Amino acid sequence: MQTATDQAAAGAAEATETRRFRVFRYKRGDKTPHFDTFDVPIEPRTTLLDAMKWIQLHRDASLMLRHSCYHASCGTCGVRVNGREVLLCVTAVHDLGLEITVEPVANIPVLTDLVVDMEEFYARFPDQHPYVRESEFNAAASTPDGIAAYVRYEDCIECGLCLSACPIPATTDRYVGPAALAAAQRMLEEPRGADVADLLDWADEPDGVWRCHAAFECSEACPSNVNPAARIMALRGALVGGALVIPDRVEEMR
Repeated sequence: MQTATDQAAAGAAEATETRRFRVFRYKRGDKTPHFDTFDVPIEPRTTLLDAMKWIQLHRDASLMLRHSCYHASCGTCGVRVNGREVLLCVTAVHDLGLEITVEPVANIPVLTDLVVDMEEFYARFPDQHPYVRESEFNAAASTPDGIAAYVRYEDCIECGLCLSACPIPATTDRYVGPAALAAAQRMLEEPRGADVADLLDWADEPDGVWRCHAAFECSEACPSNVNPAARIMALRGALVGGALVIPDRVEEMR
């Protein structure tokens, strides 16, 4: 199977079109970030990751980015492209116009170029967030009722796109964010030993579930259809003593 690097090299030979990329650049010690411009040859199947790898190979080897799986499973290649959150590895260049601006995700500190400090993202999760789930070592564990709802959050790839798309962190860095709140709701659905009261106390804070302004941008940005906005609404319902239905689609929440 060809890697993105192989595809980028092969694609350059076949390409008959070019796209102009404005790529965010920042190195430690720089006074301010800036954008560099690159004209990249493309062919119909070229992805953004292919284009970034082509730039590394043929124009500037110092360009730094994160990527791993090449098929939207790991979440490491999340960026902002023309102002929208996407994964580099599954976004086609042909769909993006003649000039394409690539920036790191928002609301997470930039380390260098397109690389952000994901420790800041993970630090927002509740302390109760389980890293080893009981069913992984309990041979007698049964499939719980409502498994379809549980699976939705298990699809989260922790890419940070929801936090980037959310308008609230731009006004306060204390907001825990949609991914962390969705994780809390997931634990409430199936606690498996988690302290539910403590979890609700964590969410029931001014910078917790009540800071969300219901913009739904997090669900629009999510590449895995986790629908974190609906989970935040359900978590609010739990806090006021009710149970809110989690819709299947973002459109049902508007």
